[in-house]
Amino acid sequence: MTPYDQDNIFAKILRDEIPSIRLYEDAETLVFMDIMPRADGHCLVIPKTPCRNMLDATADQLAACMGTVQRLSHAAMKAFDADGVTLQQFNETAGGQEVFHLHFHILPRHAGVSLRPPGNMADMDVLNEQAEKIRAAL
Repeated sequence: MTPYDQDNIFAKILRDEIPSIRLYEDAETLVFMDIMPRADGHCLVIPKTPCRNMLDATADQLAACMGTVQRLSHAAMKAFDADGVTLQQFNETAGGQEVFHLHFHILPRHAGVSLRPPGNMADMDVLNEQAEKIRAAL
């Protein structure tokens, strides 16, 4: 298996070398807004410790992430009056993974509303407003 790259973008976010809009942090996980959101409130949960994806993650890393995923999913649904949540997690290039640090996408969903196409940068002011809604719901 390919070794973990200490210079991946999420590792740099963890070290504060790249700015991010942080929503929540505990001893084991970090949550921040996705800068190319496919839905309002789209955020990412990552472990603070190195692992490429769920295939090399420890059970403890996965458990910590899933606890945070559940907490943030409830908050995002409340913040955006959402009907549900889509959780996405990709592994290896063939599985759609682009950043090789374990991460979970939380996408608040409304009935009948499709996800936006991938790859479009968000307005940072809008992301900050959305982040405040989620923080308030926590």
